[in-house]
Amino acid sequence: MNEKFIKLEESTAILQDEMSQVSLEVYAQQKEIVKLRLEVEALRARLENAHPDSGILAQNEDTPPPHY
Repeated sequence: MNEKFIKLEESTAILQDEMSQVSLEVYAQQKEIVKLRLEVEALRARLENAHPDSGILAQNEDTPPPHY
């Protein structure tokens, strides 16, 4: 009985450690998602504010390359 209890405690400790690691990874990924969303918004703003002579075509002016 005591041996089963020790194995159960070991399993619980391992699961708690793994859960902590997963939580840290999810937190890091969430921070990266927020950063990437901000970058996308900045790029979107740059494209919307691009001058006509910048070489960037508007979506309705852009035509596919000839091989399509």
